[in-house]
Amino acid sequence: MSLTWFDLFKAFALGLIEGLTELVPVSASGHLLLAQRFLGLGQENFGTTFVLMIRLGALLALLSVYCVRLSRLAVGMFSDPAARRFVIGMLIALLPAALAGVLAHDLVRGALFNVWLVCFVLIVGGAVLLWVDQLDRAARHHEVARFPFATYLVIGLAQCLALVPGVSRSGATIVAAVLLGADRRAAAEFSLWLAMPTLAGTLGYDLYHSHAGLTADNPIVWGTGFAAAFAAAWLVAKTFVDYVACHGFRLFAWWRVVVGTLGLVALAVSR
Repeated sequence: MSLTWFDLFKAFALGLIEGLTELVPVSASGHLLLAQRFLGLGQENFGTTFVLMIRLGALLALLSVYCVRLSRLAVGMFSDPAARRFVIGMLIALLPAALAGVLAHDLVRGALFNVWLVCFVLIVGGAVLLWVDQLDRAARHHEVARFPFATYLVIGLAQCLALVPGVSRSGATIVAAVLLGADRRAAAEFSLWLAMPTLAGTLGYDLYHSHAGLTADNPIVWGTGFAAAFAAAWLVAKTFVDYVACHGFRLFAWWRVVVGTLGLVALAVSR
């Protein structure tokens, strides 16, 4: 493939979309699908390697922000009961989505990757976030490492809903955590903690099943996408928890509603 400036722009735009949306409750898969449908920014234009690289960029950005806390957790889990309890809680939360992803991966991609559905789900998810944001209830859980084990499990079950494009992994886990008594900061923080093993597992699964399609062609394209995804996701990972603690979820809720509504209007007009 001969490269053009527009190809590099598309790679940059897709990486930016991935980085900005992967860690917040707006649905990265939904936004990428809409970008493909309405802006002609299809990931498949650049091959499997590009898709994996922008996801890797977002994951590495998150890991870089949490590297100190991850190293402390890795060391502490052998001597600190609290750290060991948190690791067990993370595994409990991770297990349902891991099983669902393996069992229903192909079915979901074949049946639910529909632009109309994504737009409807974005709007409904935005309404749910607005409802959760205005709930007036006293939070019972303020530290992610001290959630009850039942809370970890229910959050993990809620994360399974993110298999449907438009739902958002972050959104599902945050809503579940808040409804189970976590404050906004703890809910947002746990969504980032859970994102690390979830994204790593998804990336590994896709890499295993797509390794035959990997290629070293066009490193400038996937390097551009990777850099954009890394930079955007790093900024999000650094600011997301504090922003939510101060301002709640309204920005993300209304973003979902606006994007979903514009998508439905565009689909109706183009029929």
